[in-house]
Amino acid sequence: MHMLRSGLVSLVLAMLAALTVSGPAMAAKPLRVILIPADGGTEDGTRADYRPLFNAISRQTGLTFDIRVGQSYGAVVEAMCNGSADIAFVGAVTFVQAHQRKCAELLAVAVEKGQSSYYAGLFTRSTSPIKTVAQIKGKRVAFGDINSASAFVFPVSMIMDAGLDPVKDLSALRLTGSHASSLAALTQNQVDVAALSFDSFDKAIRQGAVDPKSIRVIAKSIAIPYPPIVMNTRLPASLKVNLKSAFETVHTAPGVTPDMIRGYGGAKVDRYDTKFSAAKFSVAARTMARIDDRLKGEILKKASAR
Repeated sequence: MHMLRSGLVSLVLAMLAALTVSGPAMAAKPLRVILIPADGGTEDGTRADYRPLFNAISRQTGLTFDIRVGQSYGAVVEAMCNGSADIAFVGAVTFVQAHQRKCAELLAVAVEKGQSSYYAGLFTRSTSPIKTVAQIKGKRVAFGDINSASAFVFPVSMIMDAGLDPVKDLSALRLTGSHASSLAALTQNQVDVAALSFDSFDKAIRQGAVDPKSIRVIAKSIAIPYPPIVMNTRLPASLKVNLKSAFETVHTAPGVTPDMIRGYGGAKVDRYDTKFSAAKFSVAARTMARIDDRLKGEILKKASAR
């Protein structure tokens, strides 16, 4: 009996020792976060947009995060689908692409003033004679990444709604890769019109990168579901539950200040919604479907010809 008791004690101690070793080791392994290069600039600047939020989640859960920036929107989708990223900040269209490939599911969507939506815009210089989308015909236009909802997909759709062919009716196309680069091309008179999100435009104003009086809005898109934070479908179920709980309550967590609750472009938001329905992204899927591979190919060919 004594030997049996001693054996049980030894087994329990061994199990506790194993937990002591494996617990911190597992906790120390950071979750890999990848961000779309939505606003251009330096990678450090893009990471800075979301670092306060993930610092807040770390405070709440003890989880750690390795945050990096993808080279393109498509690269972020591939990182999620090949398993080299656990969490991503993506655009509405990028989420649809990853979701259709069954490698991403919604984690959380920011809420600001009760809304979880944002807008794309077509912008020109305030001195330009262009007042309507129809007047873009024959002009030079800058778009961002070809997989961006607000810097490409929705603006191209707006141009098509005006009865224009985005390839034949524009004198030149530029694919700059980011909202900030498109806005810079506009202010430097390299193009006549730039497509970007209003969030990115507001960020450029906050940073003093552009004088708002020098830019005029030609058109504003319909509401687009706010760029979500998504998680890899391969993550353990218990971790998914933990992450959702943390994002849902982070704005009220002890030690977390309102300044830490950040969203797209580093803007402050009120909170995060983890119950946002993926079905609400159907508007992005429908708009994306209008711009098929043939049209994308023609746009890429024209953009590379300049």
